[in-house]
Amino acid sequence: MNTDLPIFDGHNDALQSIYLPKNGKVRSFFDRSDKGHTDLPRMREGGYAGGFFAIFVPSNTFGDGFPGADPKSGKAAYDLPLPPAVDFAHAQRITIKGMAGLFRLEAQSKGQIKVVRTAGELAECLRRRAIAVVLHFEGAEAIDPALESLEVFYQAGLRSLGIAWSRPNVFAHGVPFRFPHSPDTGPGLSEAGRELVTACNRLGIMIDLAHINEKGFWDAAEITDAPLVVTHAGVHALCPATRNLTDKQLDAIGESKGVVGINFHVGFLRKDGLLDPDTPLKEIVNHINYIAQRIGIEHVALGSDFDGAIMPQELGDVAGMPKLIRILREQGFDDDSLHKIAHENWQRVLRETWK
Repeated sequence: MNTDLPIFDGHNDALQSIYLPKNGKVRSFFDRSDKGHTDLPRMREGGYAGGFFAIFVPSNTFGDGFPGADPKSGKAAYDLPLPPAVDFAHAQRITIKGMAGLFRLEAQSKGQIKVVRTAGELAECLRRRAIAVVLHFEGAEAIDPALESLEVFYQAGLRSLGIAWSRPNVFAHGVPFRFPHSPDTGPGLSEAGRELVTACNRLGIMIDLAHINEKGFWDAAEITDAPLVVTHAGVHALCPATRNLTDKQLDAIGESKGVVGINFHVGFLRKDGLLDPDTPLKEIVNHINYIAQRIGIEHVALGSDFDGAIMPQELGDVAGMPKLIRILREQGFDDDSLHKIAHENWQRVLRETWK
């Protein structure tokens, strides 16, 4: 199944298979595989034109499993503490390793994959169907409080930064994984965090408010002069997990002309919070439709979390994206709306954010 509609995604974790390979085996991006969710042949098959590709520093003490319920148990409630902050030197080492892996992948692709640094480069990639990669840090642990490394990372290609993952750092507190629970779980930005937001505005680095707690969200919203962006989350009113956004947060994103990328992780889609792969794609559509109805179609996009979460079995991987587009069309989304959801809303926000 193929699509002529290019899909630009708010969050993809596939780079971890390069810089953090399991059992020391690096999976090729250029060969079709049944491992993970993302490789070049499956991207082509699904009309997947690129997106924000994350570099993430794992917490050694946190374990490998995603929080939530065993779908066979019927229990969906969970309340996990924040994992501890990671060591700065370790975070920088992993981050630089991830960046090097990405740049090697770009060189090996012979023009099929490009790390984009400007809105013009993104538009050109979408036009010629090269895979457009926005370098994203999922958490700012690799950045020193003096922000000297931020300048260096920007020059190397960093264009999107999550202030925190779901743990504390010197800039902010991430939101712990809890269900059911409000995202209001702790203190807001530190003084260093406030300075980080201002520096990102100055440089033209998009600030991602996914994984940060509610007080941190509002602190960032007060400081930033850019649209508010959450690359991969859902609607709290539809699934009351801490990682999802309240109506008040959604309203602020709309007022700022920002965007929410809808996370495909089943535990953030379902009202019951179960980690059940047998979750219909209609649940993704429900979150898209809720945001479109509340704050406008211009403010909702896709933020899959491929290779970082449990996907609906019906979707499978990036090759299954036309199935989602078909269901959106069947639910009444016209061509103009589909283009906004698929890539135009991300393009608009990046044009307004990047210098």
